[in-house]
Amino acid sequence: MRVAIYPGSFDPITYGHMDIIDRATNLFDKVIIAIAKNEAKNHLFTLEDRIKLAKNIYKDNSNVEVLGFPRQLTVDVAKENNACAIIRGLRAVSDFEYEFQLATMNRSLAPDVESIFLTPKESLIYVSSSLIKEICDLKGDVSKFVHPSVEQALKAKLGS
Repeated sequence: MRVAIYPGSFDPITYGHMDIIDRATNLFDKVIIAIAKNEAKNHLFTLEDRIKLAKNIYKDNSNVEVLGFPRQLTVDVAKENNACAIIRGLRAVSDFEYEFQLATMNRSLAPDVESIFLTPKESLIYVSSSLIKEICDLKGDVSKFVHPSVEQALKAKLGS
């Protein structure tokens, strides 16, 4: 079985993330959404909430698993889950330099785990969790950028 992990904070998960996940499920037998607990970031949603949202979205897809992980190297999470690849999304050229550095370091730490870069469809290339939170906080419509359950959670959290 070919397993890939898709790590990130997913605060919150967007249609851009979901597009990457759906593309990855066409390439791998199982895709694990690995949601990071990163104390350095000021998350809107708790780790448990982010896991719950992702699990709700993919509850009917047996090829997708969701897990949370503490402060830990992504390559170690990949190895623990027998993943042969780490999926990373690229939205713009500005993402490339950081992602290239990360992939090169990951290859140095775990040569048997490949980094795979996927781009979301053009209509989602500009979508980011940060923008979604800001739009929702300012009472804007985010329905075309996030799953309905995420929109509902955002509105409840932000009082929109």
